[in-house]
Amino acid sequence: MGDDEDERWFVVDGRRWRRTDPSLPADVVTRLQSHLGRGRSGVRVAKRAGDDDAVAAARKRNGLAKHGLGERGPEWWEEPEADRLARALDALRELDALDD
Repeated sequence: MGDDEDERWFVVDGRRWRRTDPSLPADVVTRLQSHLGRGRSGVRVAKRAGDDDAVAAARKRNGLAKHGLGERGPEWWEEPEADRLARALDALRELDALDD
């Protein structure tokens, strides 16, 4: 992979994954990653408990966080930085509202 490709993707066990948008401020990334970690933990706990509604809620948190980080949805390198930051902040607002 070239330099641009290295910035956009990483490979684990032969599978390519999109990297977090490098233009996002560190504090935004930290908050989104916290939600992502809580969502992943929530999926594990809910699956063990057999709680399908809780699994769905935790997966929703994961999806919102990954979209905010630029790891899902539109390819971040194809969008203006202002739009990327707006998407991340919108995701944070939605994620924080899940805790209210």
